[in-house]
Amino acid sequence: MQNAVKLDLESIIDASPVSRFQISIMALCGLVAMLDGCDTQTIAFVAPAIVGSWHVAPAAFGPVFGAGLLGGLLGAIVFGITGDRFGRKPVLLGTVLLFSIGSLLTPLCDSLSSLTAARSVTGLGLGGALPCFVSLTSEYAPKRLRATLVTTMFCGFPLGAVIGGFVSAQLIPAVGWRSVFVVGGVLPLFTIPLLIAFAPESARFLELRGDRKAITRLLRRMRSEFEWSGEAPSIGHGARTPVVNLFREGRALGTVLLWITLFLSLLLTYFLVNWVPVVAGHNGLSIGSAVRAASMLNFGSIFGCIVLGRLADRVGTARVVGCGFLLGAIAIALIGRAAASGTLLGAVAFIAGFFSIGAQICTVAMCAAFYDTFSRATGIGWSMGVGRIGAIVGPVLGGVLLAAGMAPSALFLLVGATSLGAAITSFAIGRFVLRVRQPQSDGAPEYGASAAASRHAG
Repeated sequence: MQNAVKLDLESIIDASPVSRFQISIMALCGLVAMLDGCDTQTIAFVAPAIVGSWHVAPAAFGPVFGAGLLGGLLGAIVFGITGDRFGRKPVLLGTVLLFSIGSLLTPLCDSLSSLTAARSVTGLGLGGALPCFVSLTSEYAPKRLRATLVTTMFCGFPLGAVIGGFVSAQLIPAVGWRSVFVVGGVLPLFTIPLLIAFAPESARFLELRGDRKAITRLLRRMRSEFEWSGEAPSIGHGARTPVVNLFREGRALGTVLLWITLFLSLLLTYFLVNWVPVVAGHNGLSIGSAVRAASMLNFGSIFGCIVLGRLADRVGTARVVGCGFLLGAIAIALIGRAAASGTLLGAVAFIAGFFSIGAQICTVAMCAAFYDTFSRATGIGWSMGVGRIGAIVGPVLGGVLLAAGMAPSALFLLVGATSLGAAITSFAIGRFVLRVRQPQSDGAPEYGASAAASRHAG
């Protein structure tokens, strides 16, 4: 053993089998993703009940939807940069506490203006948590399985939406819409002690900070402490990395294309999850049927992100993501024609979720792999921040177009075209960015979701 070859930290993580310790990290991050998804989309589930209780027009909910997403935009950018400066774990703890507080404030609201303010606070925490738990998962995932593991972890987001939908369908008729937010605010409070006790800081972040004792403790939990060479990467200024580094060293084109893809994909995702229940209710379906339709959308995305994520590690991320968006465009275009039948709407929504939202989740994994450790949370935060602009535009635009009298069939046809646009930019990433890059170490830019993705990205 004394003559064994010593490896750097990235090589240890990439070469070793996935340990229980790494699985526990991804499970904790998946739990936070589930809470994030549940709380992010709860407002869409309760919107029909609030519309009836407060006697407001459905179109008036456009600003409420947009306010939470605006908070998410700011949270992703600000806390993404903060995560690269101070570490993933402390920022993750703070953001979980923040969205818990915002959710608990929501039942106290009695007007659209107060509801908008509460959702802004909640969105700030929800958006800020995302780059931290995605970065943490990515940095403990072997490169050969990174797309699979990150997308599987991020399945917690749509799973949370599914669970939230079914729970909302039971709670709203029984005890009212306010109970949904009480549950959504209490659960994160119970999660914080688990994160404090069991979630580690990113080993690669600790390596950049030169904390060798902490790295040794982490590697001991992975049973790999004797394999480490003790070498640190040559880049040591991650704490002060400016945003302009996202455009340096050949990253500019990939950054721009990722931003466009996430803008379009989050526009269509948040349009669907916010307006499918409202349009279904407006077409005469019950609140339960409307919520179940939105839940099927998210349920489909759970299967989609697992299947597409696994395919991404095998045949190339950009190719798989592009095909997903392309096929999803067809299903989305059919939603408007199916909105009068609960069964048909649920089936079409499932297919749309499988392909389009499943592809959007894989885009998050591709984004995590594209950036290196010292700029990963910043890169994810800015990408998701730009994407959240699309997430704001989607619900607000839906309200404007519905108020202007646009038919649901035409509205969902327009959103289907957005999925087609995301397919085009995804194929462009594979053709003009990933194909011309070679896999590099974690101390330098990473341009694919895995070594296989870099070889077969086109």
